[in-house]
Amino acid sequence: MNMKQNLLNRKFKYTYSNATFYLIGVNILVYILTSMVWPKGVYYLSMIPTFVLNGYVYQVFTYMFVHSNFSHIFFNMLSLFIFGQALEKRLGTREFLLFYLLVGTLSGIFSFVSFLFLGQNSILLGASGAVYGILLLFAVFFPFAKVYIFGLIPIRAPLLIVLFFVIELFSQASGFNGGVAHLTHLAGLLFGYLYCLIRMKINPIDVWKRTL
Repeated sequence: MNMKQNLLNRKFKYTYSNATFYLIGVNILVYILTSMVWPKGVYYLSMIPTFVLNGYVYQVFTYMFVHSNFSHIFFNMLSLFIFGQALEKRLGTREFLLFYLLVGTLSGIFSFVSFLFLGQNSILLGASGAVYGILLLFAVFFPFAKVYIFGLIPIRAPLLIVLFFVIELFSQASGFNGGVAHLTHLAGLLFGYLYCLIRMKINPIDVWKRTL
């Protein structure tokens, strides 16, 4: 039991390598590749349940580097740039990368299982699952930070997470804005929360109760 706990909670030596920019760079390169050079690559790199069932299991990982259009990649990468940089500097590159890639992959697996359960063969692509996890973690480590909605309306980071959760839950339940992967967004928040609980031994709700 102690060995398992030590393995789960073992801290990395702090290093900072600006991995946020590398992640953004990879996303941009994949976007250029799939939109200009190899359009069919979208089908091989996105997460498509029937493809995964036929051996393309890597898609639950690669989907988070593929985007459908410019606005899709722009807003995801803008969020990663703003919130990811602050988190990477706070946590160190190794912890940051583990969080980002693990939450993104688990969100992909969750979405795959959900699509099968719902009988959907939707194409899942985009970094949103991992980015939503980043937003939650940012709200845990910077609970007093204010985020400006539309650049005008200030809202504390924890309240923004609650707002996002309610919006995504309502949208999924009501079918509103059906072209958006609401389940993947919710999965990003869920796995970000579980990461805090299990690996970091931090309960985000307790943090927010003390700071709101």
